[in-house]
Amino acid sequence: MSTPDRRVLVLAHTGRDTAVAAAEELVHLLVDAGIKPIVMPSDSEGLTGKTMQLLHQTSPKDPLDAIELVIVLGGDGTILRGAELVRGHRAPLLGVNLGHVGFLAESERDDLAYTVQRIAARDYEVEERMTLDVAVHVDGEKIADLWAVNEASVEKANRERMIEVVIEVDGRPVTEFGCDGVVMATPTGSTAYAFSAGGPIVWPEVEALLLAPLSAHALFARPMVVAPTSVPAVELVQGTPGRAMLWCDGRRSMDLPPGARVEVRRSAVPVRLARLARPPFTDRLVAKFGLPVHGWRGRALRGSDGSSREWRDRVDSPETSVKGPECPSNTVSNGGSGKNPDGTGPSASPTTQNLP
Repeated sequence: MSTPDRRVLVLAHTGRDTAVAAAEELVHLLVDAGIKPIVMPSDSEGLTGKTMQLLHQTSPKDPLDAIELVIVLGGDGTILRGAELVRGHRAPLLGVNLGHVGFLAESERDDLAYTVQRIAARDYEVEERMTLDVAVHVDGEKIADLWAVNEASVEKANRERMIEVVIEVDGRPVTEFGCDGVVMATPTGSTAYAFSAGGPIVWPEVEALLLAPLSAHALFARPMVVAPTSVPAVELVQGTPGRAMLWCDGRRSMDLPPGARVEVRRSAVPVRLARLARPPFTDRLVAKFGLPVHGWRGRALRGSDGSSREWRDRVDSPETSVKGPECPSNTVSNGGSGKNPDGTGPSASPTTQNLP
């Protein structure tokens, strides 16, 4: 049941008109559901006076004090900004996708009312995802501590010069090559920068770390998947002319001195994501990338002779056509379209009802 002291932080990329409009609608929906919406001062630009009157003040000591949930309006970049804000707090993130792919997002713009309805009923789960602790050493001395949700990447700083690196895993050298960089990622990050580098897609349930070289000049420069307890590292070879930078999630960066060593390990602080449903990651992958699966016939529905005749008969039969349930939760597993795989279902969320 909704209680008067429930507080939800609304985080939006308010530099965009679509985000401002979504934030306006979300604030009103939360109030109607009996939840107190909070917006950081830096995110209030563009909100109307009427909406501002509905907002509650953040704690002067800690803006996340007593926050139950953070709803992030935007793409994966905005969700990563939210992860930076809540690091060290228990409040989970729930992403509403306003971007393109939105792998970390849980729902879509058209489903705001349904999302608030689920939040008001406390009908969501919290999933913890692995993050990285990133340490930078020079001459045996640690000079920086950073962290990342998706990846830490060591990259060349000058377009015209590659960098020379040595790859190490668990204190042992693996190989040396010239390259544009190396991405060290979590399973969550396997569909981000590491994916663009040609790395493998790792299911979120798999506990592992992965390394993916960027345009390496070497015969052996394959992506590698290592144990979650492993400590991969990238060392810049002394005396080589290329300058390098370290980027964490594309948000936090630093110049790397010659001979620097970047070491990553699994962090003890996960990122917490609120989930409205737990569909197979396969469905999310297919939906987000628009992968062609029209020829699939479904092994579970094949006939006893191994053919797909029975599946086709069921699909072609008007009495027993195979359809997904017409429910808004399909927006999670089917790319947030609000429709079922066969095109049926609502195009927008149902109207929110005030809960007792």
